[in-house]
Order: sequence, then C-alpha cells, then structure tokens
Amino acid sequence: MGGRIKVGLIGAGYIATWHADAVRACPDAELACICDVSATAAQDMAAGYGVAAYSSVAEMAAAGAVDAVHILTPPNLHHMIALECIAAGLHVIVEKPVALSAAETQEIVQAAADAKVQFAAGHNFLGVPSYERLKTAVQAGDLGRVSSVEVNWCLPLGPLRAGPYGLWLLRDPQNLLLELGAHPYAFAVDLLGELEIQSLQLNQPVTMPGGAVRHQSWRVLARAGAVDVAFNFSMVETYDDRSVTVRGSTGMARLDYAADTLITAKENTADLVVNPLLKQLNLSWQHLREGTVNASRQLVSLNQKSPYGLSFRGTVNAIYDAIRHRTPMDARYDGGSALKVMGALEATLAHMPVVPDPLPAKGTPKPTVMVIGGTGFIGRNLTRTLVQRGYDVRVLSRGKTGPFADIANHVETVSVSLGDKDALVQAMDGIDAVFNLAKSMDNTWEDALKNDVGVAVRVGEACLEAGVKRLVYTGTIASYDMSNPDDSITEDTDFGDMDERNMYARSKAECERRLLEMHEGRDLPVVIARPGIVVGEGGPLQHWGIGRWHGAGAVRIWGAGRHNLPFVLADDVSDGLIRMMETDEAIGQSFNLIGEPMMSAQDYFKAIQTALGAKILVKPGDLTSFYAADGIKYALKKYVLRKKGVVRPSLSDWKSRAHFAQFDNSHPKAVLGWAPETDRGQFIEKAIKKANLFGL
Repeated sequence: MGGRIKVGLIGAGYIATWHADAVRACPDAELACICDVSATAAQDMAAGYGVAAYSSVAEMAAAGAVDAVHILTPPNLHHMIALECIAAGLHVIVEKPVALSAAETQEIVQAAADAKVQFAAGHNFLGVPSYERLKTAVQAGDLGRVSSVEVNWCLPLGPLRAGPYGLWLLRDPQNLLLELGAHPYAFAVDLLGELEIQSLQLNQPVTMPGGAVRHQSWRVLARAGAVDVAFNFSMVETYDDRSVTVRGSTGMARLDYAADTLITAKENTADLVVNPLLKQLNLSWQHLREGTVNASRQLVSLNQKSPYGLSFRGTVNAIYDAIRHRTPMDARYDGGSALKVMGALEATLAHMPVVPDPLPAKGTPKPTVMVIGGTGFIGRNLTRTLVQRGYDVRVLSRGKTGPFADIANHVETVSVSLGDKDALVQAMDGIDAVFNLAKSMDNTWEDALKNDVGVAVRVGEACLEAGVKRLVYTGTIASYDMSNPDDSITEDTDFGDMDERNMYARSKAECERRLLEMHEGRDLPVVIARPGIVVGEGGPLQHWGIGRWHGAGAVRIWGAGRHNLPFVLADDVSDGLIRMMETDEAIGQSFNLIGEPMMSAQDYFKAIQTALGAKILVKPGDLTSFYAADGIKYALKKYVLRKKGVVRPSLSDWKSRAHFAQFDNSHPKAVLGWAPETDRGQFIEKAIKKANLFGL
C-alpha cells in the first residue's frame, strides 16, 4: 500500500484520545476522522485534532474517508460495528474485549479473512517496551525452564463503590472479567500459548445501590502446557500492582507493565557471605536504571511517552506496519491470539456461579421531580432521599439504566441529550422541580462556555418553557477565593476577579451569574446551592478536594492540613437541596451547604486510621511549589505543545484549594431550617465507618 493508512476512530470517549495520539505518532498511519453517534462528541474531538467528524459508520464509510478504523465503543457494540466496517472493506482494530464471546470473535476474524482486510485486537499492554524485553528473555531461555507465571491486575475500581453505575462493565457480573481480564490473559497467551482454565474463586463482594452484588476479587488458576498460570484481580482500594512474574529454573523476572519496568533476579556464583549482597546490589542497580530511563523519557517527551502512552504507540506501530507493508499481522494482535484470549475468558466464566441481579421493584413512577446527574455521588443520595420523603423522581442520565432497581417503582431513568432543549422540555412534562447537578470538566474557556455554561442556561430555558416551579442549581464553593485564613465566607461574599481562576471554578461562577440574570429578567425560579467537601456512603476515598492522591496509600494534602475543612455529609446536602425546593423564600438566593467545623485534613486521615486501621501516608503540600510547577506546565503546553485556550490559575487560586478561609453556615440554617450534623462521633460514623472507603 502506497501512502499512509487513513484511520478513523469510532467512539469519542476517554480511550479515544490515547488512540488518536498514538496514530498521529505512527509513521505508517494518519488520523482522518472521528465517528460517534453523538455528533457533538465527534465534532468536539475532531476539532481538537483538526480532522473530519461523522455521526454514523455508514456516513463515514460512504464518504471514503478512511482505510482502517479503531472500534472504541462499549464492548457490546464491537461485534456489530466490526462486521459493518469489514463489509465496507475497512481494516479493523477492535479494543478489548474484542467481543462478548468466542463465537462473536470467530465471526469477526473469519469475516476479515473473507474480505481480505486486516483484523487486530487492541491488547495494547503487549506494546509496552519492557514486555518485549521480557518476551525476548523467555524465548532465549534466559530464565531457564519456565515453571509458573503469575499475572496481576490489582487496581482500585472506584465505580464499584462510588459510581457511575451505568457503565457497561458494571451492568452484568461477567463484564468485569471481560473488561479487565483481556490484558492479563493476553500476556499469558502471548508468552505461553493456549490456556486451560482450572478454577475460579470470587471474594470481597460489594453491594451496589439497587441491590446488585459484584465481586472485587477474582482468583483464576490455569495451565499452559507444563506451566502453572495464576491470575489475580483485585478492585478494592489497593496498592497498584499490574505485573507479570515469570519463574524459571535460572531466574525470575517481574514486569510492571503499568510502569514499564522489568526486573530480573538470578543467582550468582559468589560465596555465601557475598552472594546475598551482590544479589541485592544487582536488583538495586536494575531499579535505578529502569526508573532513570522512564523519568528521562517522560521528561524529554513532555510526558507524551508515559508507559500507558507507549503501550498504545507500540501496538499501533506494529499493526500499521503490517497493514501498510502487506505482511502478516503481528502475532500479539492477530486473530489467533484474540480467539485464544476470548476462549480463555469464556472458559473462566463457565466456572462462575449464577447470581442473578435483583428484579426491579414493580410499579409505575409518577415523577414530579427531576434530577439531572442523578447517578452521580450526590445525585444518587438526593434521589433516594427524595423517594424516602414521598416524591417520585425522573433521573436524566447518559444511559437508560441507573442504580435504582430497588426503588424503580418510584424512579424512572431517561436518556436525554443536554444539548437538545426540545427534548429537555419534553422530559420536564409533569415536573414541578428540577435539580441540576450536571458538571463539565473542560480544558479551555471556549469548551466551558459550550459544555458547562451553555448546558446550565439551556436547562434554565427549558424550565421556563415547561413551566417548572423550581430549579435548584448546584454550583461550587471553589468559586470563592479561599486563600486567606482570616476570611469568613458567607453567601454575600463576592467571588472577585475570575479571570485567573481554575476552569471549573470560573465556569461554575459564570453558570450562576447567567442563571441569576434569568431570574431577574425572566423570573426563572432558581436557587443556587454550593456544597462543601461532600463525604459519606458512596463517596470516594481519593477525594481531590482534600489533596493530590498517589494511589490509595499516599496523598499530598493542600497546605499543612491543620485548619478545619468545609466537610459536609451527603445526607445533609440532600436535606438542604430538598429544603431549597420546598421553601418559597429560597427562590433567587444562594446557599453554602457547609457542615459544622469538625476536622482538618490531618484529623480526617487520623480518623480513617483509627476507625478502619488503614494508615495513609500524608504529606503536606507546599502550595507555592504547586503553583511554580503549574507555571512550568502552562508554559510547555502553550509554547511547546502549542495548545490553545490553556489557563494558568493564580497563586491565590492554588491556595484556595486548601480551603484556608472558614465558612459561616448561618444563612441556610435561618432561611431553610437546615441542621447539619453536629456530633463529631456521628460524623465519623457516617463519613468514614459506613462510607465503604476501601471496598472491604
């Protein structure tokens, strides 16, 4: 094939940017378009890469825009889309898991062969440079006769405890293995060949909202010829261990594929006294070498060559080298490998006990209240509290299901685009009150105006057109300048100059300003809520309102962490929001929902250790240093990477993250009759002990 391969990405979600960057770095391929059923999502991503956008596969294929596609949609759509693209004469690269069964995978592989196009499986971790070194060592016999292999995927899976619960991987029990198991199984298959699954053990169950149970620990024993193979999956708040350990008669090698490091342990011929010293010195040297190489590589590439990024680059380069030069597909990604991986996953699931999810509660909801963002942390709590107080609720969500099976007789979940005002108006039929908890995390002001401010205004306009009696909008206390410990913030405190604030704080402040303008000029019945640092059941352990986390076991808190933080229980937030809906005097006003002064960041982590026995490494974070480092990143993004619309927050904005200023919560108490938790023991009970922070 002559010129570079024109590539289209189908699916504009999180993973798409990794694929796009890898394709752009590939000498044999060029990014040509983005395709997504959401035209807005496709256009937004396409604009960032300067390529075309399509809203259907048929439209993209008819335009002749591409030679190959990456299928990055939810896995349940892979099979259908792959066959459609193959029929159109396109090469297909399918993200893992390739399909939902071995039969579907076989159909894709066969269709590609019949159409004389290439198929490749997106097992990207096989493209990590250090894995290629491991494979070479195993094949060369450097480790001797291999007797056992252990593959670990031990990484916290926050959605199991804090949502969102509408994700594909949480819809059915087997989806967890299909989604997470493809990478570990691909390592074993590529190193050893076909797997014989012997047993499966499930542990550490967690009950999600609605009553469905998912297991957070999977142990799989298998054989590959004469080699024992063990797979360990752990999704609780655990130390990140994504590794492959190969044990042989001559040595042992441990690949950390998430960090792209390979350490080999071997014996030496020194005497008994010097032997252990030399062994440890050798290991120390290897660790130093691996860490130095990785740090240097990321520094020189401005973090464009992180281990994860390199895994995609290695995979994409190998695939397009084969396609462009008409050579057989790399065995790591070809149909044979994909079939062995899917066959092993399917064989594992055959050992899985059948535990059906509870049936939804029967009955037809008659909602008078709508919650936009009802499947998020606060939204779930609010929805359940509304039902407890006698309201039926309509939840707007990206998906058509939500974590409310047990109260489905009082909650209906509908999927409506927040970009479609007519659909919003229709969804508000029969609705008296709307809670808008939606938020958009954008990198440029232009995107924030479109995706956050634009949505807030559109929801307000829909409320006016639908005759909604109350709109409760959730802003953020981050819009305040909280850098001065001598300040006492009330609802009358001005936000100040927002031009040098972080994008989230600035965007939320602009949303508030425009909604209040609509109240003054068009009688929009809006109330503004600004919750503090919300904690409680269903909330995350790694809360970024407290500090910068480095896994579940280490955090650099914002500042020294000795002043009281504006914590508030999720239950108290829901109570405050409902009171805003029920209190006529609240219209046109704003309320800072901050609990009683309870504890500092240092106190919070001490309470976690006392209550749960988990000691987290807590280090103070120098905010001036954070600000200086941010300045360097800003300069690199703007002047080296030439990214547009980047904003550098001010020093006061960085200091605001520490929440130095204290809050006066008398206003919601006086107007709403709000009474947040006052007992420290009860606060710890609800915020820590019953919050299931670690998933155990």
